Amino acid sequence: MMRSAKVGAAQTPPTLPSPAQGVRWTTPIVETPGIVVLASWIWRLVRFLVTLPFRFPVMVASAVLSGGAWWWLDWPGLAGLWGSAAVASLVWWRIRPSSFRAWVTLRLLAWWRHVMVYRRHWQPVLVISGLAESYQERRYLPRIRRVLCTEWADRVRITLVAGTSPAHFETRVAELAHGFGAPSCRVLVEGPRKITLEFPRRDTLARTVPALDVGEWADLGALGVGVREDGARWALRLHGTHVLVAGVTGSGKGSVIWSAVRAMLPAIDAGTAQVWAVDPKRMELSYGRALFAHYADEAGAAVALLERAVGTMQERARRYAGRQRAHTPTVADPFVVVVLDEVAFLTAYHPDRDVRRRAENAIATLTSQGRSVGFCVLAALQDPRKEVMNLRNLFPDKVALRLDEASQVDMVLGEGARDRGANAHLIDPGLPGVGFVRVEGSPAPVRVRAAYVSDANITAMVQVYGSDPSSSGGGVG
Repeated sequence: MMRSAKVGAAQTPPTLPSPAQGVRWTTPIVETPGIVVLASWIWRLVRFLVTLPFRFPVMVASAVLSGGAWWWLDWPGLAGLWGSAAVASLVWWRIRPSSFRAWVTLRLLAWWRHVMVYRRHWQPVLVISGLAESYQERRYLPRIRRVLCTEWADRVRITLVAGTSPAHFETRVAELAHGFGAPSCRVLVEGPRKITLEFPRRDTLARTVPALDVGEWADLGALGVGVREDGARWALRLHGTHVLVAGVTGSGKGSVIWSAVRAMLPAIDAGTAQVWAVDPKRMELSYGRALFAHYADEAGAAVALLERAVGTMQERARRYAGRQRAHTPTVADPFVVVVLDEVAFLTAYHPDRDVRRRAENAIATLTSQGRSVGFCVLAALQDPRKEVMNLRNLFPDKVALRLDEASQVDMVLGEGARDRGANAHLIDPGLPGVGFVRVEGSPAPVRVRAAYVSDANITAMVQVYGSDPSSSGGGVG
């Protein structure tokens, strides 16, 4: 009886502990076979050797040439090679000392910034900014491929880890800029899982940009109106688009408008472009009214000018229907830029409701139908709120100069612009003309500064290219 009882007890299945009793279930650990680990290290070594010439071409070429000279010509050949290199460097230094010093300085600076700034602080900055998980998992950390230095900025080329995208870095540009002690940061997409972070070392837009020279001809699709943060020319497109310029008083809206008009002067002189100006304040545009085909400063005359532009646009569209789809500027059908200084006066602030309604309808018609037939609206605005200007989305290209509030940045440039570094609300009041541009089809805002066109410049423009308003039909208003 005792044996049968024991056997029966042994056959009773054991009771499993429940999770409520505090038992933690763990996943069994499986060790990676040694052959797999060895193969992984061999693959990493082969990949490093294969990509080394592309990552450090000068260093690899120097090593290969030195090894070849020593192999075939022994020590005299190696000495001759390095002697020739020294002589070439000396000649370069004597002929173009500034270029030689700049090259050496930038190479040394790139090495120093790579070691002491970016590689040293890379993981802490990424972890704190939320672009990396922890300090332990280095294999899930974006890898720095190379650091290049230009005269004004550092360019850090990195390889992203799986699961991250350039958008993750675009929304953390402020944290990256502060983490590495730079005034700003910009994300440049190079290819799949490869981006470049651009950190300016100094503010290249701190100095006033003088009025640009008037060229022999005007490219209406890329008018030079200032400079970009990288030192390149800021080219503003007018033909085939509409542009909204927003900024508080004194932010430099007049610089953008007058720089665009100045760049158009060859086309205006040739008769292939016209400027129709609305100037409610009677201060900004009246100084050069002889340059405009039509000009208006009174509210009634301004609305009449806008409605006249709509009529001309629609008449041109009827002629183009079924014959052509794109506009080419000619004397018969010139490119027309309707410049609206302080557009909110007509759309929100004027006491006459009928004037506001007619102005808004005309502007909406021009911005929704005018691009394909050669009409462009260049509007300036102080307050970008929707109740003041509800036609912002009809302007494909936008310029945000200094603004009052952080929320206004996305109102002007579109959602996510401030996350990508367009801090227009933080622009120094002592830097008029500095702003951010966001063009159609490109989500990344670009920091720019418009050239300053002085009163003397406008006077010279009127003397050379101006005409009598009474003879040019410019007496609207």
